[in-house]
Amino acid sequence: MTDNTLPTCLIDGEEVPFTPGQTLIQAATAAGKYIPHLCWHPDFAAHGSCKICTVKADGRFGAACTIEARAGMTVENRTTELDDKRRTLLQLLFVEGNHFCPSCEKSGNCLLQATAYEVGMMSPHFDHFYPDRPVDASHPDVLLDFNRCIMCELCVRASRDVDGKNIFALSGRGIKSHLIVNSESGRIKDTDFSAGDRAAEVCPVGVILKKRVGFAVPIGGRKYDVSPVSAQVGAQAPTREEA
Repeated sequence: MTDNTLPTCLIDGEEVPFTPGQTLIQAATAAGKYIPHLCWHPDFAAHGSCKICTVKADGRFGAACTIEARAGMTVENRTTELDDKRRTLLQLLFVEGNHFCPSCEKSGNCLLQATAYEVGMMSPHFDHFYPDRPVDASHPDVLLDFNRCIMCELCVRASRDVDGKNIFALSGRGIKSHLIVNSESGRIKDTDFSAGDRAAEVCPVGVILKKRVGFAVPIGGRKYDVSPVSAQVGAQAPTREEA
């Protein structure tokens, strides 16, 4: 039921109330309406890098995580045109990294995989890059597989803004951009990173993996195996048990 005391906008023809200052994705999520996204997280400031949440607001394309909702705004979200663009962006993300879902420990709990299923991306389409980035297993409790990074910077923001540790950063430009660990050796064991850190939970893909808990929940019974990502609006962040 729409709260008549709040201004509203139209998202895919549905009236969505919002609190002044909310972005479109914040308003949609609060109303239980799904806008596909990867780098946006409700606990952090908008980043606007992945563009998966691109919508058409009053006829103009923009990222729903950065567009402020306005009264009377008309927003197109789940259209054939927009989902086609999302599929292309997802295909690029899959080939730029090593995302081999059948062998990935994160399968079923992976937001990238779940979003691809949601918009019907069933093949990578482009040639794979097959990056050769090191796997860092030096930490007693956590393994880092940099090959799966999608540059969302959620771990960077969580480590900096919540944990106060600045463990992670992005280095390089363009196609050479990659995630690094802020230590003299470049290895996670030479930091004060902990498996209890917020940064250990927030990765939407399989870069940060806790040791000794792999496949504790069997494939087929995991978060996005049970129901699609669009049915879990507001619950995309993994719990400590799932991370």
